[in-house]
Amino acid sequence: MFIGALFGSFCLASLTALALQSTGVPAFKSPDSFPNVLLGTLSLQGMTWVLMFIFLKMHAVDWRDAFGLREPGLVRSLLLASVILLPTLVVVWPLQNLSILMLMKMGYPPENQRAVEMLLDAQSKWSLGYFVFFAVVIAPVAEEFIFRGMLFPLVSELGWPKTAWFGVSLLFALIHFDPAIFLPLFVLALVFTWLYKKTGRLAAPVLAHSLFNAANLVVLIVVDKIGHKLPMMP
Repeated sequence: MFIGALFGSFCLASLTALALQSTGVPAFKSPDSFPNVLLGTLSLQGMTWVLMFIFLKMHAVDWRDAFGLREPGLVRSLLLASVILLPTLVVVWPLQNLSILMLMKMGYPPENQRAVEMLLDAQSKWSLGYFVFFAVVIAPVAEEFIFRGMLFPLVSELGWPKTAWFGVSLLFALIHFDPAIFLPLFVLALVFTWLYKKTGRLAAPVLAHSLFNAANLVVLIVVDKIGHKLPMMP
């Protein structure tokens, strides 16, 4: 029901965007326009926030309990999520560069992620502020709830622990539709899964995901005018 509702929301948003584009609404002419981006992100990650609370209410689970915010050891878990950021970046960023080099040698030079380019081309403070809020708050909570909060426990309870680790992480990397960041995102997903298993709470991978995106945002702003391949934004 959760996945079905999310898919329905995405389809409805896509049809709405197409209808507005076909009727000549100026703000929806370009697929990369801010209104189109806003509609797309809210129909997926934004709708996940809505469905998340409905899902938890149906299962009589308080959202603070679902994220492990009221269990003992919260500060220690969040500290671990913060400390793990640096070694994760040390591994993931070089993996991205290696992936880019391999793609270039095979004759497939990667382009900057669409999300990255839209962030850098933001025309107003409002759109820039939304992109930052989306990357640091909306996306980490939504994606971690789906992958580490729902799919990983579900597949594990079905008796497939290895599939839960590697299969769910693989799916996390695949949904970003970018070969240049597939391998680093797969490794990143494994780190988030390890955090979830180590701490027993969803708040830890959410914080790590948020900090990782924040670190990428800082680098994007600093190296905007340098012609290198820019960091990823999961």
